[in-house]
Amino acid sequence: MSFKYPLLEDAFSKADLKSAIKVIKSKRLTMSIKTKEFEKKFSKFFKTKYCLMLNSGSSANLLAFFALINPLKKNNLKQGDECLIPALCWSTSLWPIIQAGLKPKFIDVDLKTFSPSIEIIKKNITKKTKAIMLINVLGNCSDIDKIRNFARKRNIYLVEDNCESLGSIYRNKYLGTYGDFSTFSFYYSHQLTAGEGGMIVCKNKSDYLILKSLRAHGWDREISNKKNTFNFINQGFNLRPLDISAAIALSQLKRLKKMVSVRKSNRDRIVSSLKKSKKWNNQFSFFEANKFLSPSWFSIPLLLNKRFSKKKNLYLKKLEKYKIETRPIISGNFVNQPSIKLHKLKFKKKDFKNSQEIEDRGFFIGLPTKKISNKDLKRLTTCLLDIK
Repeated sequence: MSFKYPLLEDAFSKADLKSAIKVIKSKRLTMSIKTKEFEKKFSKFFKTKYCLMLNSGSSANLLAFFALINPLKKNNLKQGDECLIPALCWSTSLWPIIQAGLKPKFIDVDLKTFSPSIEIIKKNITKKTKAIMLINVLGNCSDIDKIRNFARKRNIYLVEDNCESLGSIYRNKYLGTYGDFSTFSFYYSHQLTAGEGGMIVCKNKSDYLILKSLRAHGWDREISNKKNTFNFINQGFNLRPLDISAAIALSQLKRLKKMVSVRKSNRDRIVSSLKKSKKWNNQFSFFEANKFLSPSWFSIPLLLNKRFSKKKNLYLKKLEKYKIETRPIISGNFVNQPSIKLHKLKFKKKDFKNSQEIEDRGFFIGLPTKKISNKDLKRLTTCLLDIK
């Protein structure tokens, strides 16, 4: 039987490719008209005023922290200020904190949301804490409104990494609009993909102008009314996107709600098929949405029953033979990564019990943006439950 279940099938429609080709034919490939149009449409869709497109979600995280330490920012962070970050994180959620000269402090996550709860954050806050990096994991979130309000009362900046949860709505408000800075990714397999690309969102014009200068060399070309100036007002990078990426993202934004709906339907059908199977024996626990959340699912995370956790590696190899692609949940417990030793970060592994459990038991499979066939659903169910 021919069967293949990738993390994501071909993500690009004919309309997406047509939009990209049109940009190529215009010979204006770098950041230009389409980028500005996409920023405007993105801003309107997510009901947030200040949006800036970048070449990746990782770059968005980088700019968030370099904006926080920038001399032009009022009440900017200082070298050595502490920033909380979940141990269950991605590399470029962490490294910008260090690259900006801040001190990361790892904290554990909640097993239900894979993100720190308000209780975990309160437990770890100190007088040195000046920022929180909060990650909305795979379409889900913790009680981010409570975390935001708690942070505001203590004058702590909230950076919301929403790279995996574009389109999720928490308490009638889109995720990615809660943080002082919020970041998005349009990498392949994400809810909206331009191949590469990202977005950063902020709350006020002064931060927006800082981000604009940081995005392109530190000059004021996009800030002043003068054209083609070489007036450098700030430090900077070159993190500009291509208009090709913006054109594809703009095309996909038009059908984002439909893709979110299809993914949710596929997720529900797969979970239902597993639970109704004769082979079902509680092999997994499922990742359930926060009760106040309308989720935009990125994937299907699964936690193996504890009795199977030692067989996880053999099981994943079996799934690979079945041509079912899998991935760790984010990157697992990041304190286990070899790169951590380079920066001599202090922590106690016993403090990350839940993050370690997610690494030991967890993995995820893809979630198609097209309706999964009954034939593929049956085959997927059979393969996933082939663990003893």
